[in-house]
Amino acid sequence: MKTSEFDYHLPPELIAQTPIEPRDAARLLQLDRSSGAIGHFHFYDLPDLLRPGDLLVANESRVIPARLFAHKAETGGAVEMLLLRRIDDVTWQALLRSHRVHVGTRIEIRPDLVAEVIEMSAAGERVLRFNQPIDARLSELGVMPLPPYIHAALHDPERYQTIYSHTLGSAAAPTAGLHFTPQLLEHLRARDIHMIYVTLHVGLDTFKPVATEDVEQHHIHTEYMELTEEAAAQIRIAKAEGRRIVAVGTTSVRVLETAGEQGVRASLGDTRLFIYPGFKYKVVDGLITNFHLPKSSLLMLVAAFAGKEKIDRAYAEAIAQRYRFYSFGDAMLIL
Repeated sequence: MKTSEFDYHLPPELIAQTPIEPRDAARLLQLDRSSGAIGHFHFYDLPDLLRPGDLLVANESRVIPARLFAHKAETGGAVEMLLLRRIDDVTWQALLRSHRVHVGTRIEIRPDLVAEVIEMSAAGERVLRFNQPIDARLSELGVMPLPPYIHAALHDPERYQTIYSHTLGSAAAPTAGLHFTPQLLEHLRARDIHMIYVTLHVGLDTFKPVATEDVEQHHIHTEYMELTEEAAAQIRIAKAEGRRIVAVGTTSVRVLETAGEQGVRASLGDTRLFIYPGFKYKVVDGLITNFHLPKSSLLMLVAAFAGKEKIDRAYAEAIAQRYRFYSFGDAMLIL
């Protein structure tokens, strides 16, 4: 299977630049996996589109203010860094925007805060070692790392967080969850539709398209995930009772299907699960997701769930109906 098969043309004006208000006013395209039938709704219609007993599984990871502006200690040259993943108290994986940043380069964020490049990869990311822990200072030093296709200023940083976000660690938001409101969660509970939470810290692959022409040659980066035993038990019970597991976002899919390889047991650590057409889903029965970039691993994951031809038709319909795309855009419900 070729990466070029997952390309499509999107009119630039359909890339959402600002979040819609209220959150659940986003449009919602419903796709039936069996028939390919498409319906048009709004996100606030979700309780009526699901069944009582359905179990929603959402990613509660919170975006860190991970974009930092600094300079090289030796030359003063500007450096922009995007922290991707915390390795330990003082070590982070990052992307850097600067000229000639090599192993040994010292980068000064503040006079008392300096990082050294200790490792480089062929893919372009760096490993930085800071002279002190920076977690507690990120709110002071960093800004929200919006995707590069969003050019409008974000006046309220909380609009790039889900309302249930909790554990700091992501370099980008799990955007399918941005549409939920407290009122919508209440309406879901009133319909006996409940939500449980997993953790996956969104990392490098959110920002990088698949670069290999042969899909199977792509090496996806690892992301940290956590599925508690309590959440795993609820999923196992729901499956045994014949209730549907509906993943909120592709990040939740990766957690669930990684855990599904061991019979949905508690999981803690890295996942490098790469889902593309041909993958056999073991846990997920439904998916809530935004519209994804061409040639991305996220688009491949969705195509693996619903079938590539159905996704191609759904995306063509969304473009024809002028849906809003990407992080601040509209959503799909695939059942």
